[in-house]
Amino acid sequence: MRPSQLAPSHLAPSHLVLAVLVAAVWGVNFTVVEIGLGHFPPLLFSALRFLVAALPAVFFVGRPKVAWKWIVAVGLVLGMAKFGLLFTGMASGMPAGLSSLVLQIQSVFTAAIAFVALGERPTRVRLLGMGVALAGIGVAAVDEGASGPLGAFALVIAAAVCWGASNVLTRKASPPDALNFMVWVSTVPVLPLLALSLLTEGPARDLAALRALDWQGAGTVVYVAWVTTVFGFGAWGWLLHRHPASTVAPFSLLVPVFGMTSAAVFLDESVSGLRWCAAALLVGGVALTSLAPTRRTVPPTGSPTVPPSVPPVAPPRVPPVVHTNDAAPAEL
Repeated sequence: MRPSQLAPSHLAPSHLVLAVLVAAVWGVNFTVVEIGLGHFPPLLFSALRFLVAALPAVFFVGRPKVAWKWIVAVGLVLGMAKFGLLFTGMASGMPAGLSSLVLQIQSVFTAAIAFVALGERPTRVRLLGMGVALAGIGVAAVDEGASGPLGAFALVIAAAVCWGASNVLTRKASPPDALNFMVWVSTVPVLPLLALSLLTEGPARDLAALRALDWQGAGTVVYVAWVTTVFGFGAWGWLLHRHPASTVAPFSLLVPVFGMTSAAVFLDESVSGLRWCAAALLVGGVALTSLAPTRRTVPPTGSPTVPPSVPPVAPPRVPPVVHTNDAAPAEL
């Protein structure tokens, strides 16, 4: 049964609290990642995140419920590319709060890729939302260009493109169990990320980081793996199985709110007037892009019932992780 057949469009108080909690977990995740990058090189940190998310959970979620080609594809695009780029961008100087905001542009890339790959023709409202969100990115780029490295900004934009691609792959896969899917996806990027880390960050740097591991460093890995990935995606998928995606998806718009707030509180990141303007444009544009209906130019290939990976903003007809979250997605 589809989510809209399982529950009314309003959320029960406990479900409302859970939806806000997931958005908070995903938003605070950016601050935790920033702290973790003080302990690990970015690619090693990303590899550890997926290793801990996959083990031991992979032994308890059962066998994969979709074809391996989808698990491998999403694992490489979301896990290796999206999170590798995001963590590298943040390690290169992209602020945590701004990263949580800019990554939301993934909804625009999701809509664009879905038009090409799935025949989802955007409505005028969705096109307007894409334009508003892109204007927000332009304002954010001006703000970052005046205060930080544009190269790091570009890496986070590239991560958002990969997140959009992974969202479309996830929708094609149509996994019936969000938690099962994300745990198996987490097994894929571990070795590629470790190999890239050894090649680019160097074995000496990786070993030094592991030898210097303390409680704070270990805590960041546990948070981004178990709290953000396992709990976050599991709870989000649970909500989407019980409510229409159009009811659940708007809560992901709270992710940058929690991201920017936590970064300001714990990392002393300042928020300029331009950044507030960028936030208003991006959140408004993402809301229009994500919640406006779509028109299909080709018959649909399935009816997915899980969100894209992490922290997810999904259109009402097809659920969104994070990030891919992310990333995640953003998720992370």
